[in-house]
Amino acid sequence: MKSPLITFCVIVLLLSCKNGKENDANSTTDPSDSKTLEGAWELVSFYNYIDNKVVDSFDTQEGYRQVKLYTATKVMWSKDVPSDTTEWFGYGTYSADDRRLTEILDYGSEMMSKIIQERKEFVYELDLKNNSFSQIEIDEYGNRIYSENYIRIE
Repeated sequence: MKSPLITFCVIVLLLSCKNGKENDANSTTDPSDSKTLEGAWELVSFYNYIDNKVVDSFDTQEGYRQVKLYTATKVMWSKDVPSDTTEWFGYGTYSADDRRLTEILDYGSEMMSKIIQERKEFVYELDLKNNSFSQIEIDEYGNRIYSENYIRIE
């Protein structure tokens, strides 16, 4: 009599453990499944705007790489331009909502440090999708000037 009861309890226990693991796997958040900047991104193209409409678009040049990394509150980016020996990188904090990305840089490469002395805060219009985003430079009148367009790489 004990044997069928023990067998039944073991089967129930195994099935409930399996269901728990499936639920845990389903609850894991993959950044690529949601609209979040957290992760690694690579610049793939640019847009130029006139009257808030795209008038020109172009991909990055062969060998050019720009990567941005976002954590919950920090941003770091680097750029490699094979034809230019100047180093480009920056590090700081950021905040983002549905329409705006604000990056406040603490430090950067020699060239970027010169820019940071004049301007630490960079505010962009944000167009965020699951696996891509555009940061759009806006002029003092609220008109779009150009955008950098990124794809998620991790």
